[in-house]
Parts: sequence; C-alpha cells; structure tokens
Amino acid sequence: MPTAPSSTLQTIQNKVRRLTRTPSEAQLSNDALQEYINTFLVYDMPEHLRLFNLRTTFSFYCAPNIDTYITDDTLPTTDPLYNFKNIYLSMASPIFIAGYQRQFSESRSEFYAQYPLISNIQSIGVKGNGLNTIYSGTLSAVPVLQNQVLFSSVDVNNGPLTIIDRPVSALVGDLYDVITGNNAGLINYITGEWDLEFQTAPADGQAINSQTVPYQASLPLALLYYDNKFTLRPVPDQPYKINFEAYIRPTYLMSTNQSPYLEEWWQYIAYGAAKKIFEDRMDMESVQMIMPEFKKQELLVQRRTIVQYTSQRAATIYTEYSNLGGGIGGWGWGGGLF
Repeated sequence: MPTAPSSTLQTIQNKVRRLTRTPSEAQLSNDALQEYINTFLVYDMPEHLRLFNLRTTFSFYCAPNIDTYITDDTLPTTDPLYNFKNIYLSMASPIFIAGYQRQFSESRSEFYAQYPLISNIQSIGVKGNGLNTIYSGTLSAVPVLQNQVLFSSVDVNNGPLTIIDRPVSALVGDLYDVITGNNAGLINYITGEWDLEFQTAPADGQAINSQTVPYQASLPLALLYYDNKFTLRPVPDQPYKINFEAYIRPTYLMSTNQSPYLEEWWQYIAYGAAKKIFEDRMDMESVQMIMPEFKKQELLVQRRTIVQYTSQRAATIYTEYSNLGGGIGGWGWGGGLF
C-alpha cells in the first residue's frame, strides 16, 4: 500500500545531499548539513516570505507606574518579553489594551509629539554654600517617570554636578553620579521623597535644581515600539493585557523524524539549504542552476498565504462602519462585514 510522502528532516537532508552531490558524511557532516538547513529555515526563509501561517497573537501584561518594557535576553526565560526581538520578526496593528483598540507607533517623533517628555524644573529650595554635599527633600509634582530624573548644580570650579536615576523597582530608584558612576542616593517615584550626595559641594549661592517628568496614571491609549522597548502612554495605573499580531520565526528542526511547521515547506527548505552550501563553496554556476526550481518552490510555499489574504478585503476609511448594519442602530449599511 502506498505511503504518504515524507517531509521530515531526514528527507530534507537526503534531498540536499542529492542536490549538492555530497552523499557522504566525509564530504559534508550531518551536523554541518543540519546547520545549513536550520539557518535557511529560521533566518532566511521568514525574510524571503512573510507567511500567513507564521502570524500569531502575542500578549504581555503591563504593571502599574511602569511605562517602559525591555524585550532583550536579560529577562527571565519565563517572561513573555524574553528575547522578543529575536523570536518575533515584526509586529502590526491593531494593538489592543484591555480589549480596546489603541494607537501603535514605531516612530519616536510621532509618539513623543503627542506625548512629550517635558521636564518640570524646580529648585529644591536651598542653594549651595560651597561646603555641603548632602541634600534631601520631596518633589512637589508626583508621581514622576522613571529614567527621567535629574538633579543638577555647579561646583566651586564651575564644573557640572549631574545626578540621574536608575530604576530598582516600580517604586524606587537609585541615584548615581553621571561623571563618576558612583551611587549618590535614592528616590521614591511615587511619593517624590529623595536624598542625594554630590561628589563635590555646589558653589556658594549656586542653585540646586531637580528636573522630572510628572504624570497621571490611567488606562494607556498608545504603544510605542522602538529600540527593542515597548513604551505606554499614559503610564498604566494597574495591570492591563496588551496584545497584537506578530510574525514569529519558524522553529528549528532538531530530530531526523521532525517535519517543518507546514510539511509543504520541505522542498523549499532543501533548495534553500543547497543554495547556501553552493554559495559557501563559491560555486555560482550551481547556484544559477537551482535558482529556477528554488523560485518555483518559493511561489508554491507562498500560495497558501496569497489565498488567505485574497479572501480579506483591504481596509479603507469606511471599514469601521461595516458593523453598523443589521442589529446596530438599524442603519442598514450592508447588514454585516464589508
């Protein structure tokens, strides 16, 4: 009885060996071959093609009084944002926060034009005397944004005294001297209480100022993704679920009986891996020979995505009215989705 065609890693390896005329492990080890296959699958293929089946929904939860969320590999692996920049290829609107569709931007100029970082500059109420280096007090406008705190003055040699914050938690941050890098005190972002020690004393009669960005916490209306960080505005007043669509990288093929996420990808992966082998050998003639079939397989892999998107109507300025027919308001504008 005929068996179903195989699409496993072993089948892909066999195909690549035939294409590259390297049947022996002495010519190309299985480890090296698997690396070529996975390099194409994980890094090249998703850049060639943004496939419908690589779209997924990503979610994370914000925290009260925290506006910025890093996405690098320094986070615990259990954190949803762990290594987001390498696991997910790109993200797209719509963005939902607590179920409400919100504004999304990848432009700092656009985002901060709407939500500017304007510092509240105020004197701490006492001037330098050329002797004292230790000061404390409470900010009048609170709470204040993390990473936006600055205490400054000028010393007896007309040199700058600059102390900024480094967040420790949602409530407090360390203060440290910009020039020396030494710890210089503590600030409570919520209550505004602070204490600090300058490296040298502010000059006699010299003003000592604080520069902070006060905010009023509430349900966020906008999300910025820039420099591998998510930033929310307004700053959240409590935890909210944030979700959006993103393109995820394919997963590695680790065992010989494992198939790609979609079995139909296997020949495209084999041709892509063979192409990379020829390129490393500087065998451009062989690259040109397999390119027609490589492109053919690419079109076949893309076919499912084309069909999926063809069935979706392109969004227009009128799309939002598509639900006003039927049972909402009785306007009868189409009776459902456009």
